[in-house]
Amino acid sequence: MLMKRLPVETKIDFMSPRMICFALSAVAILASIILIPTRGLNLGIDFAGGTLVEISEPSGAEIEDIRSSLSELNLKDLSVTTATGTGTDAKGIFVIRAATSDEVSVEDVANVNAEIDEADRVVNQLRETFPQGSADSPDWEVLRKESVGPKVSGELLQAGVTALVVALGFMLIYIWFRFEWQFSIGAVLALMHDVILTIGVFSLLRIDFNLTTIAALLTIIGYSMNDTVVVYDRVREELRRYKKLSIKDVINLSLNRTLSRTLLTSGTTLLALISIYLLGGEVLRGFSFALIWGVIVGTYSSIFVASALLLHTGVKRDRKPLPSAEESFSS
Repeated sequence: MLMKRLPVETKIDFMSPRMICFALSAVAILASIILIPTRGLNLGIDFAGGTLVEISEPSGAEIEDIRSSLSELNLKDLSVTTATGTGTDAKGIFVIRAATSDEVSVEDVANVNAEIDEADRVVNQLRETFPQGSADSPDWEVLRKESVGPKVSGELLQAGVTALVVALGFMLIYIWFRFEWQFSIGAVLALMHDVILTIGVFSLLRIDFNLTTIAALLTIIGYSMNDTVVVYDRVREELRRYKKLSIKDVINLSLNRTLSRTLLTSGTTLLALISIYLLGGEVLRGFSFALIWGVIVGTYSSIFVASALLLHTGVKRDRKPLPSAEESFSS
């Protein structure tokens, strides 16, 4: 039904507002670049180090009760927040975060047992204050328990940044060999546009930035590149077919002919991601949000950034025209 409702062939002039889109993208990128170092990122324990414990809500317990119970442990930067579990009978969850204690030395942090002991101290203290009851039907239970030291977190952050840079480099090389260097410039600039804006919105909204976010950024790079390659392939094909059309008209024609595919792919992907964001729980919320934002920004950049840049990079026409349908069939 959706295929029937979408117009078969649109005639939208995507290239006319390209300078406005360039200006909007430039402002958004500049704002993100300023925002990231000034406001900072809300680094998760993967990158900042520390302890994370999630428990189901004990009967009658409030945030202040959890804080009061853990005050005896003298945890650094203790934070207690609430969340909602998943499923039809979802229950409340307490999310407990604490930075690595100053009492733990670098040598102890290298030993994972030191970090595990700190997480266990939190759980044991909670069990003393809020008895769990019978093993068959506990009043509350530990849902998640993680600890990462500063040395490990620094290595993880460095590895994550390296993965992003390497991914962009390989994409540049792929597009260079797949098409021409003029295409590769537009594609990589569009990918950098998507990554910077995604990191910027994470800084603005103070969403946890952790390893799952890096995975989401790598997924965004792949998704956006896939969308860009589809458009670029059609542009190259139409450049060979329509020798008398201007490059602007060829790009508009290519975008209109791939528009239904773009909208259907992005739309169905967004439906799945929104479901994960609403029903996937706190653990998947940052990951799904990054992908939702990335799909929207990636679709925009494929049309108004990557394709529009072809008008300014001096893309060349292929001298050899495409064979006609009769020639292709006879050969």
